[in-house]
Amino acid sequence: MWGFLPLLLKALGHVAPAELVANRIVWSIPVALVILLFLGRTGDIIPTFKSPKKMLILFASTCIISLNWGVYVWAVVSDRLIEAAMGYFINPLVVVALGGIFLGERFTRLQLIALAIAALAVVLLTTMSGVFPWVSVVLAISFAFYGLLRKQVDVGPAQGFLIEIILISILAIPYLLWLASTGESSFGSSTRDTLLLLACGPATALPLIFYASGAKRLRLSTIGILQYMTPSIQFLIGVFIFKEPFSQWQMIAFVMIWTSLLIYTYSMLTQQRSTS
Repeated sequence: MWGFLPLLLKALGHVAPAELVANRIVWSIPVALVILLFLGRTGDIIPTFKSPKKMLILFASTCIISLNWGVYVWAVVSDRLIEAAMGYFINPLVVVALGGIFLGERFTRLQLIALAIAALAVVLLTTMSGVFPWVSVVLAISFAFYGLLRKQVDVGPAQGFLIEIILISILAIPYLLWLASTGESSFGSSTRDTLLLLACGPATALPLIFYASGAKRLRLSTIGILQYMTPSIQFLIGVFIFKEPFSQWQMIAFVMIWTSLLIYTYSMLTQQRSTS
């Protein structure tokens, strides 16, 4: 789902990134509500609002995922999907690092080598291009911390997501109303734009709810491995469909990152076989 999301966002490339993010937030609310009603889990929401600790963690995760959404949408509509894909390739390794730092998951020698190669790829890209790949780094770190935070809070995935978007909708709804009052809103300007903006709701809510559900059931490092699919699809879309420029140094950096992911995957599989 996340891999093909750029196709939807690119179709709305004429919409300002802030407005696009606000629509993603607002139209996610009914999707999350329907899921909760179907599961019969709406009763879990009020107790969460009454827990300061849970709300503090969810507020932090809300801020982080909002940053992630904003940077990602901007990258897609600004023809920088390849940079975004690189960020999500790096993300699993950042997840692994956070698992070791905050959750006590131990690194093997091969895993440390994999992390070092990925770090060198970022340094190489910065040195040779003369520009720090901030899009890649921000996306990688923000989504890794989002997964870490959601793993720490004892809230159902759909419930937690609904609370997050309710929190951020405090800003999103007034912003969209202001755009409508000034006649600058894309929503309602045409049938095409209205339907595509409405589609941003399920396109945003469903994969994130599934992700949060998986984050509570799996090791953080396992989640990182599964996330290879998203940037792979995004990379192919960026190169072959959006025809974004792809420099020699980006290619070298990607090869280094892919190599580090292969090393880490081999290390993880070796650990699983030795413990089974």
